[in-house]
Amino acid sequence: MTTDTATTAYAARPIPPTALAGLRATDDAGRPCAPYTATDGGHPLRCCLRLSVPGERIALVSYAPLRRWAAETGAEPGAYDEQGPVFVHAEDCGGPAPSETYPFSRTGALRTLRRYDAAGRIVGGRLLELPEPPAAGFDQALAEAFADPAVALVHVRAVEYGCFHFEVRRP
Repeated sequence: MTTDTATTAYAARPIPPTALAGLRATDDAGRPCAPYTATDGGHPLRCCLRLSVPGERIALVSYAPLRRWAAETGAEPGAYDEQGPVFVHAEDCGGPAPSETYPFSRTGALRTLRRYDAAGRIVGGRLLELPEPPAAGFDQALAEAFADPAVALVHVRAVEYGCFHFEVRRP
């Protein structure tokens, strides 16, 4: 399995800083944040779009990405408002470093790309097994999604756990 080093056609968005500030106090399920020191690495951090390393202070929190987007845009996602677990740094990390690759992409990984319209309703999705190079697979799947003029944003999730990985908005 390889990781990707190709330039991407779309921008992966982390959890926004304002949302992170709230999640580091109380998550979207109403639970207080419970930071801990990671003893092993490899947790996908949605604040900076990289994997954790041993010794970092991180937290597993419940996050509702569509709810947060809807609050920003005035959309009403209704039943499509879901929440799930994500790892974040326990303190502000400054966000992602500039990158021209998609985060958490390795050849053979399974991802689902859920498409949403401007009202926050799901308008389709796609299962993607990341090819070699992974960026090409993401680029093709995202181009397909945004070829539909109704698609306003795409959420990329891991198939194995259903976890939200990152968001891509219409360019």
